[in-house]
Amino acid sequence: MLTFEQIKELIELIAERRLQGLEIERSGFRLKIDGQATVQSVHYAAPAAEAAQPMPAPPATAFQPAPVAAPASAAAPSAAAPAAAAEKAGPPAGAHILQSPIVGTYYRSPSPDAPPFVEVGARVKKGQVLCIIEAMKLMNEIESDADGVIAEIYPQNAQPVEFGEPLFAIVPA
Repeated sequence: MLTFEQIKELIELIAERRLQGLEIERSGFRLKIDGQATVQSVHYAAPAAEAAQPMPAPPATAFQPAPVAAPASAAAPSAAAPAAAAEKAGPPAGAHILQSPIVGTYYRSPSPDAPPFVEVGARVKKGQVLCIIEAMKLMNEIESDADGVIAEIYPQNAQPVEFGEPLFAIVPA
């Protein structure tokens, strides 16, 4: 059986390389990841001794790749303009960029009715929780890896993020 970390690495690799998919079977455990579909599913094959008993399929989890920046001639330039301007402007001079360690959905606060963990201009310390990234129905707290002041927050709340995608620009203070 594969560990959670191994499954996570496979999903990240498929997303990063834009592969069509992957299927692995080990010791009655079968994992199928379809890189082109919008739904991922994990199927468990019953060992031969238990084959007579039906096994319910686990629920499928939604997977949506990160949005691709629209070209300037797109129908909705107003949505693409701020993102393009932010990419061109780049991070502030001397800023440390905290990147996403996993693929998942970015959340600014611990719950929809709670205030955000941090805002632009907030002073943070190493180890302080800055956001949550949901991956495979698990909430992963993302901590600051540097002391400083938040200069920029790149993703929007509830936006899908990719491995290595910038999350925060932190200016050392």
